[in-house]
Amino acid sequence: MREKEYGIWQTTTWAGMAELVEALACGLHQAGLQRGEHMVVIGANRPRLYATMLAAQSLGAIPIPLYQDAVAAECVFPINNAEVRFCVVEDQEQVDKMLEIRERCPQLSHLYYDDPRGLRNYDQPGLRSMASLIEAGQAHAKAHPQLFREQVELGRTEDVAAMFFTSGTTGNPKGVVHTHQTLINRATVGARFDKLTREDEILAYLPPAWIGQNIFSYAQWLVAGYVVNCPESASTVTIDLKEVGPTYYFAPPRIFEGLLTSVMIRMEDAGAIKRGMFHRFMALARRVGPDRMDGKPIGLIDSIKYRLGDWLVYGPLRNNLGMSRVRVAYTAGEAIGPDLFSFYRSIGINMKQLYGSTETAVFVCLQPDHEARADTVGVPCEGVEIKLSESGEILVKSPGLLKGYYKNEAATAEVLTADGWYHTSDAGFIDASGHLKIIDRVKDVGRLKGGAHDGAMFAPKYVENKLKFFSHIKEAVAYGDQRERVCVMINIDFEAVGNWAERRNLPYAGYTDLAQKPEVYELIRECVEKVNADLSRDELLAGSQISRFLVLHKELDADDGELTRTNKVRRGFIAEKYGVLVEALYGGKAEQYIQTQVKFEDGRTGSVSATLKLSDAKTFTPVKAAA
Repeated sequence: MREKEYGIWQTTTWAGMAELVEALACGLHQAGLQRGEHMVVIGANRPRLYATMLAAQSLGAIPIPLYQDAVAAECVFPINNAEVRFCVVEDQEQVDKMLEIRERCPQLSHLYYDDPRGLRNYDQPGLRSMASLIEAGQAHAKAHPQLFREQVELGRTEDVAAMFFTSGTTGNPKGVVHTHQTLINRATVGARFDKLTREDEILAYLPPAWIGQNIFSYAQWLVAGYVVNCPESASTVTIDLKEVGPTYYFAPPRIFEGLLTSVMIRMEDAGAIKRGMFHRFMALARRVGPDRMDGKPIGLIDSIKYRLGDWLVYGPLRNNLGMSRVRVAYTAGEAIGPDLFSFYRSIGINMKQLYGSTETAVFVCLQPDHEARADTVGVPCEGVEIKLSESGEILVKSPGLLKGYYKNEAATAEVLTADGWYHTSDAGFIDASGHLKIIDRVKDVGRLKGGAHDGAMFAPKYVENKLKFFSHIKEAVAYGDQRERVCVMINIDFEAVGNWAERRNLPYAGYTDLAQKPEVYELIRECVEKVNADLSRDELLAGSQISRFLVLHKELDADDGELTRTNKVRRGFIAEKYGVLVEALYGGKAEQYIQTQVKFEDGRTGSVSATLKLSDAKTFTPVKAAA
């Protein structure tokens, strides 16, 4: 592994990692960590935190990574539910959270921290540095040289390896229990599929509490032996990405959207000659790039032009994105826009989609090289069976399925059938080429009621994702089930729209002010009406065209309960919180006053108020498909 510290990449060899894991394991054993006991780990991607997880697993204990950006109160349920005594955190911020909730988690007796900055004068029972734990472990290992090996030998593949709490959109999170076998199996299948070797490199920058990051930079790291690079901080990820030049890269669509938005903003500010060259070669790339990536012939003239474009535009662009060496780039978690998907493939980046979840240890479907498409999530990967229920729900059977939900037999029985099928809660179908297509969450697929489109299917996520394909729209929440028409609440992308406004000399005093500008509403209306035109050509979802919309006065935020920690919209919560806005949209109002409580990063609360405009959008007559 590598970790960037003070601007310099520090290296940990496999031998160095093995020594560190043994010292930590012996230290934790001496401190009383028992086989089968849970241990919480909170922090960013750091070699010593990964080593701590390995040390716990070596002793037969079960690491539980929690989100480092979660507020203190969100940690109470997982810690108490799993009866956690041991907690290892990254720094002062995480120590403060644990001390804040200690009264509500009285069993939390051992608290270790990696980064000592700011903690010199802390005097709390059970609070120790990881350095002192390592030192004690080294002494214990010298006195008991066989201890570590004996503990490792006691482990079995069917033992529980880790637990991941899902950031559910409703109720308390559920602890997803995975064994060593499920994680190793899926990591191996994924590595084999994309021919990953010890020569590959990745950048570990997403939260370790998310199973996708845990598979890519932990389980697959152990299986394939490649190099994991840990960025210095969240703010340096883009710089570190360019320095590392990973060969294997994973990001949710919002990251790819953000990278492309920053490129387009810079391009709009470039000189006329450079801008003209960029647009000319990008038009060529859009026309022939995807076919070239898929191994199809593109003709001699286009091939020569593309090589010239690669030298002048695509190569420098890949380098600027930090993707010069990327051999495989995956996206998952949400649907990615066809334009965004095609953009990356057209400039020579092997962008692909995968399908999976916490409960399936990620890998259910993968896209083979030369079969990457924006509208599917790939073919079932090795060991996976897929079938559809009568309601259209996708059911999965796989060696990577969860053992169950911790202390929640009722929830386990809801998702796992007696004969081993897992209910994904996603609606979809297998197309003629054997690829899986996802429509929406089963519970979210609804029907319009009354009006011209009575009984028509309504898939909110499908509509929301189409809106989010536009760089000016960051988030969208669609409503329409059991109503006559579809209405949407929208978050603008502050950076993209701010840049757009500045180039038009449009002054604004912040997010709330910019969001309510008439010019911004016209910009968003154009995006909405383009989506409507597109939906009108979709036989199933033509009725889901957007009749009315508004631009929210604040960004949807996980700290305010509006998004999950993996940035999924909590649609039901938002409908309740902003009920007055939903009713105003459907009531035909032109404007509506709202005051909303918000939580700041330092834990304080405040409020944001505004009178929001509500706007109509043009809808289109459904286009009948040709016979």
